Amino acid sequence: MKNKRVAFGATAAAFTLPAIAMAGGVDRSPQSAFLLYEGKNYAEFTLGNLNPDVSGVASPLLGGRSSGEVLTNYTLVNSGVNWVINDNLNLAFIIDKPFGANVDYPLGTGYFAQGTLAELDTVSYTALARYKFASQFSIFGGLRYQTLKANATIPFVRGYNIDAPEEGAWGYVLGIGWEKPEIAAKVALTYNSAIDYDLTTNESSALGTLSSSAPVKTPQSVNLEFQTGIATNTLLFGSVRWVDWEQFGIDPAMYGAMTGQPLVSYNGPTTTYTIGLGYKFNDKWSGAISYAYDTPLDGYTSNLNPVNGYNSIGAAATYTWNQLKITAAIRYYDVGDAETAAGKIAPAGIFTGNSAIGAAVRIGYYF
Repeated sequence: MKNKRVAFGATAAAFTLPAIAMAGGVDRSPQSAFLLYEGKNYAEFTLGNLNPDVSGVASPLLGGRSSGEVLTNYTLVNSGVNWVINDNLNLAFIIDKPFGANVDYPLGTGYFAQGTLAELDTVSYTALARYKFASQFSIFGGLRYQTLKANATIPFVRGYNIDAPEEGAWGYVLGIGWEKPEIAAKVALTYNSAIDYDLTTNESSALGTLSSSAPVKTPQSVNLEFQTGIATNTLLFGSVRWVDWEQFGIDPAMYGAMTGQPLVSYNGPTTTYTIGLGYKFNDKWSGAISYAYDTPLDGYTSNLNPVNGYNSIGAAATYTWNQLKITAAIRYYDVGDAETAAGKIAPAGIFTGNSAIGAAVRIGYYF
Protein backbone atom coordinates (compact mmCIF):
# COMPACT_ATOMS: atom_id res chain seq x y z
CA MET A 1 0.00 0.00 0.00
CA LYS A 2 2.87 2.37 0.70
CA ASN A 3 4.08 2.25 -2.91
CA LYS A 4 0.60 2.85 -4.27
CA ARG A 5 0.13 5.86 -2.00
CA VAL A 6 3.40 7.34 -3.27
CA ALA A 7 2.16 7.07 -6.87
CA PHE A 8 -1.05 8.82 -5.90
CA GLY A 9 0.97 11.75 -4.54
CA ALA A 10 1.79 12.78 -8.09
CA THR A 11 -1.73 12.28 -9.37
CA ALA A 12 -3.23 14.54 -6.72
CA ALA A 13 -1.07 17.50 -7.72
CA ALA A 14 -1.70 16.82 -11.39
CA PHE A 15 -5.37 17.65 -11.16
CA THR A 16 -5.45 20.17 -8.27
CA LEU A 17 -3.41 22.88 -9.96
CA PRO A 18 -4.89 26.37 -9.76
CA ALA A 19 -7.63 26.76 -12.35
CA ILE A 20 -8.09 29.71 -14.67
CA ALA A 21 -11.06 31.99 -13.97
CA MET A 22 -13.48 31.06 -16.73
CA ALA A 23 -16.92 31.86 -18.10
CA GLY A 24 -18.25 28.81 -16.29
CA GLY A 25 -17.22 30.46 -13.05
CA VAL A 26 -14.25 31.69 -11.08
CA ASP A 27 -13.03 28.37 -9.68
CA ARG A 28 -9.54 28.42 -8.24
CA SER A 29 -9.67 25.35 -6.01
CA PRO A 30 -11.41 22.00 -6.57
CA GLN A 31 -12.66 22.02 -2.95
CA SER A 32 -11.41 18.44 -2.62
CA ALA A 33 -12.01 16.32 0.49
CA PHE A 34 -9.60 13.57 -0.67
CA LEU A 35 -7.15 14.64 2.03
CA LEU A 36 -9.32 12.62 4.43
CA TYR A 37 -8.26 9.45 2.61
CA GLU A 38 -4.49 9.70 3.11
CA GLY A 39 -4.65 6.91 5.70
CA LYS A 40 -2.02 8.40 8.03
CA ASN A 41 -1.26 11.63 9.88
CA TYR A 42 -0.34 13.90 7.03
CA ALA A 43 0.19 17.63 6.29
CA GLU A 44 0.65 19.40 2.96
CA PHE A 45 1.42 22.86 1.62
CA THR A 46 0.87 23.89 -2.00
CA LEU A 47 2.15 26.97 -3.83
CA GLY A 48 0.74 27.51 -7.32
CA ASN A 49 0.80 30.14 -10.04
CA LEU A 50 -1.22 30.60 -13.22
CA ASN A 51 -0.13 32.73 -16.16
CA PRO A 52 -3.05 33.43 -18.55
CA ASP A 53 -2.61 34.79 -22.06
CA VAL A 54 -6.10 36.09 -22.86
CA SER A 55 -6.92 38.90 -25.28
CA GLY A 56 -9.71 39.84 -27.67
CA VAL A 57 -10.84 42.21 -30.40
CA ALA A 58 -13.74 44.66 -30.19
CA SER A 59 -16.57 44.35 -32.68
CA PRO A 60 -16.49 46.81 -35.64
CA LEU A 61 -19.32 48.78 -33.98
CA LEU A 62 -16.96 49.50 -31.06
CA GLY A 63 -13.86 50.26 -33.12
CA GLY A 64 -12.35 46.82 -33.76
CA ARG A 65 -9.36 47.46 -31.46
CA SER A 66 -7.41 44.77 -29.63
CA SER A 67 -7.94 44.57 -25.87
CA GLY A 68 -4.40 43.56 -24.94
CA GLU A 69 -3.94 40.91 -22.25
CA VAL A 70 -6.84 41.25 -19.81
CA LEU A 71 -6.26 38.56 -17.14
CA THR A 72 -3.31 38.90 -14.78
CA ASN A 73 -1.09 36.27 -13.19
CA TYR A 74 -2.12 35.03 -9.78
CA THR A 75 -0.56 32.93 -7.03
CA LEU A 76 -2.39 30.58 -4.68
CA VAL A 77 -1.28 29.13 -1.36
CA ASN A 78 -3.29 26.17 -0.04
CA SER A 79 -2.64 23.88 2.92
CA GLY A 80 -4.21 21.04 4.83
CA VAL A 81 -3.64 18.48 7.58
CA ASN A 82 -5.18 15.08 8.31
CA TRP A 83 -5.19 13.50 11.78
CA VAL A 84 -5.94 9.81 12.39
CA ILE A 85 -7.70 9.49 15.74
CA ASN A 86 -8.29 5.71 15.61
CA ASP A 87 -9.15 2.97 13.11
CA ASN A 88 -12.57 4.49 12.47
CA LEU A 89 -12.19 8.25 12.90
CA ASN A 90 -9.97 10.92 11.36
CA LEU A 91 -10.12 14.72 11.17
CA ALA A 92 -8.90 17.23 8.61
CA PHE A 93 -8.47 20.99 8.39
CA ILE A 94 -8.05 22.73 5.01
CA ILE A 95 -7.26 26.32 4.06
CA ASP A 96 -7.76 27.28 0.41
CA LYS A 97 -8.92 30.06 -1.92
CA PRO A 98 -11.85 28.52 -3.79
CA PHE A 99 -12.99 31.46 -5.94
CA GLY A 100 -11.24 34.48 -7.40
CA ALA A 101 -10.74 36.80 -10.35
CA ASN A 102 -8.10 39.31 -11.48
CA VAL A 103 -9.05 41.43 -14.51
CA ASP A 104 -6.99 44.35 -15.87
CA TYR A 105 -7.72 45.82 -19.31
CA PRO A 106 -4.58 47.84 -20.15
CA LEU A 107 -4.76 51.53 -20.97
CA GLY A 108 -3.70 52.97 -24.30
CA THR A 109 -5.24 50.24 -26.48
CA GLY A 110 -8.30 52.15 -27.66
CA TYR A 111 -10.41 49.14 -26.68
CA PHE A 112 -13.82 50.18 -25.38
CA ALA A 113 -13.20 48.55 -21.95
CA GLN A 114 -9.65 49.88 -21.44
CA GLY A 115 -8.93 50.74 -17.82
CA THR A 116 -11.44 48.22 -16.50
CA LEU A 117 -10.23 46.50 -13.33
CA ALA A 118 -11.86 43.80 -11.20
CA GLU A 119 -10.77 41.66 -8.27
CA LEU A 120 -12.58 38.93 -6.37
CA ASP A 121 -10.88 37.15 -3.49
CA THR A 122 -12.06 34.38 -1.17
CA VAL A 123 -10.43 32.36 1.60
CA SER A 124 -12.06 29.31 3.16
CA TYR A 125 -11.30 27.43 6.38
CA THR A 126 -12.80 23.92 6.40
CA ALA A 127 -12.93 21.49 9.33
CA LEU A 128 -13.91 17.91 8.43
CA ALA A 129 -14.47 14.62 10.24
CA ARG A 130 -14.70 11.16 8.66
CA TYR A 131 -16.09 7.95 10.17
CA LYS A 132 -15.10 4.66 8.54
CA PHE A 133 -17.36 1.61 8.82
CA ALA A 134 -16.19 -2.01 8.78
CA SER A 135 -17.72 -2.37 5.30
CA GLN A 136 -15.02 -0.02 3.86
CA PHE A 137 -17.63 2.68 3.37
CA SER A 138 -17.24 5.98 5.17
CA ILE A 139 -19.16 9.19 5.74
CA PHE A 140 -17.73 12.63 6.31
CA GLY A 141 -18.78 16.19 6.83
CA GLY A 142 -17.94 19.47 8.45
CA LEU A 143 -18.18 23.23 8.51
CA ARG A 144 -16.62 25.85 6.24
CA TYR A 145 -16.05 29.51 7.11
CA GLN A 146 -15.37 31.58 4.00
CA THR A 147 -14.46 35.23 3.50
CA LEU A 148 -15.17 37.22 0.33
CA LYS A 149 -14.23 40.68 -0.91
CA ALA A 150 -14.48 42.36 -4.31
CA ASN A 151 -13.84 45.60 -6.15
CA ALA A 152 -14.18 46.84 -9.71
CA THR A 153 -13.63 49.91 -11.86
CA ILE A 154 -15.53 50.10 -15.18
CA PRO A 155 -14.83 53.42 -16.93
CA PHE A 156 -17.05 52.75 -19.96
CA VAL A 157 -20.13 52.51 -17.69
CA ARG A 158 -20.26 56.19 -16.63
CA GLY A 159 -16.99 55.93 -14.70
CA TYR A 160 -18.41 53.25 -12.43
CA ASN A 161 -16.53 52.03 -9.34
CA ILE A 162 -17.47 49.59 -6.58
CA ASP A 163 -15.74 48.40 -3.43
CA ALA A 164 -17.14 45.57 -1.28
CA PRO A 165 -15.07 45.07 1.90
CA GLU A 166 -14.41 41.60 3.25
CA GLU A 167 -17.32 39.70 4.78
CA GLY A 168 -17.44 36.18 6.23
CA ALA A 169 -20.14 33.52 6.21
CA TRP A 170 -20.64 29.82 7.00
CA GLY A 171 -21.33 26.79 4.84
CA TYR A 172 -21.05 23.03 5.20
CA VAL A 173 -19.63 19.90 3.55
CA LEU A 174 -21.18 16.42 3.35
CA GLY A 175 -19.82 13.29 1.71
CA ILE A 176 -19.58 9.55 1.38
CA GLY A 177 -16.61 7.41 0.38
CA TRP A 178 -15.43 3.89 -0.28
CA GLU A 179 -11.97 2.36 -0.38
CA LYS A 180 -10.28 -0.97 -1.03
CA PRO A 181 -6.59 -0.86 -0.04
CA GLU A 182 -5.78 -4.14 -1.80
CA ILE A 183 -6.12 -2.42 -5.19
CA ALA A 184 -5.38 1.17 -4.04
CA ALA A 185 -9.01 2.07 -4.78
CA LYS A 186 -10.63 5.18 -3.27
CA VAL A 187 -13.83 6.97 -4.20
CA ALA A 188 -15.28 10.10 -2.57
CA LEU A 189 -18.50 11.96 -3.37
CA THR A 190 -18.56 15.44 -1.80
CA TYR A 191 -21.27 18.09 -1.57
CA ASN A 192 -20.12 21.66 -0.87
CA SER A 193 -22.98 23.93 0.15
CA ALA A 194 -23.64 27.39 -1.23
CA ILE A 195 -22.59 30.23 1.09
CA ASP A 196 -24.71 33.39 1.44
CA TYR A 197 -23.36 36.89 2.06
CA ASP A 198 -24.87 40.31 2.53
CA LEU A 199 -22.05 42.46 1.14
CA THR A 200 -21.71 46.12 1.96
CA THR A 201 -21.22 47.88 -1.40
CA ASN A 202 -19.76 51.36 -1.86
CA GLU A 203 -20.53 52.52 -5.40
CA SER A 204 -19.71 55.68 -7.33
CA SER A 205 -20.21 56.91 -10.89
CA ALA A 206 -21.11 60.04 -12.83
CA LEU A 207 -24.48 59.81 -11.04
CA GLY A 208 -22.91 60.20 -7.56
CA THR A 209 -22.23 57.79 -4.72
CA LEU A 210 -24.26 55.10 -2.95
CA SER A 211 -23.57 52.85 0.03
CA SER A 212 -25.94 49.91 0.35
CA SER A 213 -25.85 46.14 0.53
CA ALA A 214 -26.12 43.36 -2.04
CA PRO A 215 -26.83 39.65 -1.54
CA VAL A 216 -24.09 37.39 -2.92
CA LYS A 217 -24.00 33.60 -2.95
CA THR A 218 -20.97 31.48 -3.80
CA PRO A 219 -22.27 28.35 -5.53
CA GLN A 220 -22.99 24.85 -4.35
CA SER A 221 -20.92 22.11 -5.97
CA VAL A 222 -20.58 18.33 -6.15
CA ASN A 223 -17.25 16.52 -6.56
CA LEU A 224 -16.73 12.86 -7.51
CA GLU A 225 -13.08 11.86 -7.07
CA PHE A 226 -11.60 8.42 -7.60
CA GLN A 227 -8.45 6.37 -8.03
CA THR A 228 -7.76 2.66 -8.52
CA GLY A 229 -4.80 0.45 -9.28
CA ILE A 230 -4.99 -1.03 -12.77
CA ALA A 231 -1.56 -2.70 -13.01
CA THR A 232 1.61 -3.02 -10.96
CA ASN A 233 2.59 0.47 -9.70
CA THR A 234 -0.01 2.05 -12.01
CA LEU A 235 -3.06 4.09 -11.01
CA LEU A 236 -6.04 5.36 -12.92
CA PHE A 237 -7.47 8.51 -11.34
CA GLY A 238 -9.96 11.23 -12.10
CA SER A 239 -12.69 13.55 -10.96
CA VAL A 240 -15.98 15.12 -12.01
CA ARG A 241 -16.81 18.54 -10.56
CA TRP A 242 -20.24 20.13 -11.05
CA VAL A 243 -20.72 23.77 -9.99
CA ASP A 244 -24.08 25.55 -9.93
CA TRP A 245 -22.90 28.91 -11.29
CA GLU A 246 -26.46 30.15 -11.74
CA GLN A 247 -26.42 30.72 -7.97
CA PHE A 248 -23.46 33.08 -8.17
CA GLY A 249 -23.99 36.74 -8.95
CA ILE A 250 -23.25 40.28 -7.77
CA ASP A 251 -26.07 42.80 -8.31
CA PRO A 252 -25.26 46.15 -6.65
CA ALA A 253 -28.03 48.77 -6.67
CA MET A 254 -26.41 51.62 -8.64
CA TYR A 255 -24.98 49.37 -11.35
CA GLY A 256 -28.34 47.67 -11.80
CA ALA A 257 -30.14 51.02 -12.02
CA MET A 258 -27.72 52.26 -14.72
CA THR A 259 -27.56 49.11 -16.86
CA GLY A 260 -30.59 47.00 -15.98
CA GLN A 261 -28.22 44.06 -15.44
CA PRO A 262 -26.23 42.49 -12.59
CA LEU A 263 -22.53 43.28 -12.38
CA VAL A 264 -21.76 39.54 -12.47
CA SER A 265 -24.07 36.66 -13.43
CA TYR A 266 -23.93 33.26 -15.15
CA ASN A 267 -26.56 31.46 -17.18
CA GLY A 268 -25.94 27.86 -16.19
CA PRO A 269 -23.90 25.25 -14.31
CA THR A 270 -20.64 23.77 -15.59
CA THR A 271 -18.97 20.40 -15.21
CA THR A 272 -15.23 19.75 -15.23
CA TYR A 273 -13.99 16.25 -16.10
CA THR A 274 -10.46 15.04 -15.31
CA ILE A 275 -8.84 11.69 -16.13
CA GLY A 276 -5.24 10.60 -15.69
CA LEU A 277 -2.64 7.90 -15.07
CA GLY A 278 -0.04 7.73 -12.31
CA TYR A 279 3.01 5.45 -12.34
CA LYS A 280 5.61 4.60 -9.67
CA PHE A 281 9.04 4.28 -11.29
CA ASN A 282 10.93 3.30 -8.13
CA ASP A 283 10.95 3.94 -4.37
CA LYS A 284 11.89 7.59 -4.93
CA TRP A 285 10.10 8.72 -8.08
CA SER A 286 6.56 8.62 -9.41
CA GLY A 287 4.76 10.60 -12.07
CA ALA A 288 1.38 11.34 -13.59
CA ILE A 289 -0.28 12.73 -16.70
CA SER A 290 -3.86 13.98 -16.93
CA TYR A 291 -6.42 15.57 -19.24
CA ALA A 292 -9.25 17.90 -18.18
CA TYR A 293 -12.25 19.37 -19.95
CA ASP A 294 -14.43 22.18 -18.61
CA THR A 295 -17.81 22.56 -20.28
CA PRO A 296 -18.57 25.96 -21.86
CA LEU A 297 -21.76 27.97 -21.36
CA ASP A 298 -24.17 29.16 -24.01
CA GLY A 299 -24.64 32.85 -24.72
CA TYR A 300 -22.44 35.89 -24.11
CA THR A 301 -19.93 36.18 -21.27
CA SER A 302 -19.14 39.11 -19.03
CA ASN A 303 -16.41 41.63 -19.91
CA LEU A 304 -15.11 40.86 -16.40
CA ASN A 305 -14.56 37.19 -17.34
CA PRO A 306 -14.07 36.84 -21.12
CA VAL A 307 -13.32 33.10 -21.37
CA ASN A 308 -15.57 30.08 -21.71
CA GLY A 309 -14.44 26.61 -20.64
CA TYR A 310 -11.16 24.90 -21.54
CA ASN A 311 -9.27 21.77 -22.54
CA SER A 312 -6.06 21.10 -20.63
CA ILE A 313 -3.24 18.63 -20.21
CA GLY A 314 -1.02 18.27 -17.16
CA ALA A 315 2.03 16.40 -15.91
CA ALA A 316 3.45 15.91 -12.42
CA ALA A 317 6.43 14.25 -10.76
CA THR A 318 6.83 13.28 -7.11
CA TYR A 319 10.05 12.66 -5.19
CA THR A 320 9.73 10.73 -1.92
CA TRP A 321 12.30 10.64 0.85
CA ASN A 322 11.31 8.85 4.06
CA GLN A 323 8.13 10.62 5.26
CA LEU A 324 8.55 13.61 2.94
CA LYS A 325 7.19 13.87 -0.60
CA ILE A 326 7.65 16.79 -2.97
CA THR A 327 5.52 17.14 -6.09
CA ALA A 328 6.01 19.52 -9.00
CA ALA A 329 3.27 19.85 -11.60
CA ILE A 330 2.55 21.85 -14.74
CA ARG A 331 -0.63 22.26 -16.77
CA TYR A 332 -1.42 23.84 -20.14
CA TYR A 333 -4.90 25.26 -20.81
CA ASP A 334 -6.46 25.76 -24.23
CA VAL A 335 -9.00 28.39 -23.21
CA GLY A 336 -12.43 28.30 -24.81
CA ASP A 337 -13.53 31.08 -27.18
CA ALA A 338 -15.90 33.71 -25.80
CA GLU A 339 -17.98 36.66 -26.95
CA THR A 340 -18.86 39.47 -24.55
CA ALA A 341 -21.74 41.95 -24.53
CA ALA A 342 -21.83 45.67 -23.67
CA GLY A 343 -25.36 46.91 -23.13
CA LYS A 344 -27.35 46.15 -26.29
CA ILE A 345 -24.20 45.62 -28.38
CA ALA A 346 -23.44 41.91 -28.73
CA PRO A 347 -20.93 40.71 -29.50
CA ALA A 348 -18.91 43.57 -28.06
CA GLY A 349 -15.62 41.69 -27.72
CA ILE A 350 -14.49 38.49 -29.45
CA PHE A 351 -11.90 36.38 -27.58
CA THR A 352 -10.31 33.48 -29.48
CA GLY A 353 -7.07 31.48 -29.53
CA ASN A 354 -6.27 32.06 -25.85
CA SER A 355 -4.30 29.92 -23.41
CA ALA A 356 -2.79 29.68 -19.93
CA ILE A 357 0.00 27.82 -18.16
CA GLY A 358 -0.22 26.78 -14.52
CA ALA A 359 2.47 25.37 -12.25
CA ALA A 360 2.48 24.18 -8.65
CA VAL A 361 4.75 22.71 -6.00
CA ARG A 362 3.33 20.65 -3.16
CA ILE A 363 5.24 19.55 -0.07
CA GLY A 364 3.65 16.71 1.91
CA TYR A 365 4.78 15.11 5.17
CA TYR A 366 3.57 11.97 6.98
CA PHE A 367 3.93 12.24 10.74
